[in-house]
Amino acid sequence: MSQSKPAILALEDGSVFRGLAFGADATIAGECVFNTSMTGYQEILTDPSYFGQIVAMTAVQIGNYGVNEADAEAAVPKASGFVVRELSPVVSNWRASLSLGDYLRKHGVPGISEVDTRALTKKLRVEGAMKSCLSTLPIGEDEAVRLARGWRDMAGSDYVKDVTCARPYLWEAGDPSRYNETYIPPGTAFGASTTPSQRFKVAAFDYGAKFSIFRKLVRHGFEVIVFPATATASEVREHAPDAVFLSNGPGDPAALSYLYPTVTALLPEYPVFGICLGHQMITHALGGSTFKLKFGHRGGNQPVKNLETGRVSITAQNHGFATDPKSIENRGARVTEINLNDQTVEGLRHNSLPVFSVQYHPEAAPGPNDADPLFVDFYRMVVERKAGKV
Repeated sequence: MSQSKPAILALEDGSVFRGLAFGADATIAGECVFNTSMTGYQEILTDPSYFGQIVAMTAVQIGNYGVNEADAEAAVPKASGFVVRELSPVVSNWRASLSLGDYLRKHGVPGISEVDTRALTKKLRVEGAMKSCLSTLPIGEDEAVRLARGWRDMAGSDYVKDVTCARPYLWEAGDPSRYNETYIPPGTAFGASTTPSQRFKVAAFDYGAKFSIFRKLVRHGFEVIVFPATATASEVREHAPDAVFLSNGPGDPAALSYLYPTVTALLPEYPVFGICLGHQMITHALGGSTFKLKFGHRGGNQPVKNLETGRVSITAQNHGFATDPKSIENRGARVTEINLNDQTVEGLRHNSLPVFSVQYHPEAAPGPNDADPLFVDFYRMVVERKAGKV
């Protein structure tokens, strides 16, 4: 694979970064954001929450262990473009089936390497996430800046419609790409496993869900029926679920007002667990509001404090919007967790209903299992609802 072809990354403020092209030959525009994870580039690229975004990695070398089918969070990459300091010239892992460059080329995603990602990250931290253009084709700086400025703002954008499934389906545990679905209770010795004595049916709304979330739900005792984002409350009731799950997803939660009524209708009827955008859907369903963060939280090292227990967890996150804590006062819910870096809301729990949510990604396992109790709590919540205790 040749690394001699030039590429360009232009930001809406007129900044231009030049580097070397890899991946597909293309010109794309999107919101440029950075991710501080040291590993997991394949999971990042295939996370539907990155739809419409150009992702810059802060880790110096990317691509050293290649790409494999089992680690994908979606069938194809969802990020618009990829920015790295150094693209590894060697793929060294027995599980790899493709190099990163070949993988992006196969799926039409352009990448740029040899970029000063420290300077780029500092700019995005100081000035905020920006509209940008990435091109691996011959293009002038002025044209690239023009394309960046012409891209639509992330605020007000509905990308859920672009990534949700088309129709309801049963998540099949036997699919080879959805491996290792064995329940491992927290506190058990490494390698020990057991199966919950009873399995419950959960209606999972796909706002842009990661495969790992469905894997976790299966491991923790659930049969997962996946629904499109636009499914109605009556369509969910027809399947007689025991609980409802609201997934992660891309774009601005404030632009999804057509989804709020369904969540509002389901909250009193079922135990509900929301992650990331699902957390924000619960916020809006309760009558609260969200706002855009300056540069968002993206990486596997975000500290979160549980206000009820005092426990601090290191979490994986990927979001550019957050719940306004004042907007949910007197709405029947309370803030349960906060981000220790900027004090933003990371968790909610309803005061009387079996409903809770987190802004971070407990299925991403940065701990690696710090957040597994959330899935256990969800299961127990269903057990208690069945017993008439909640």
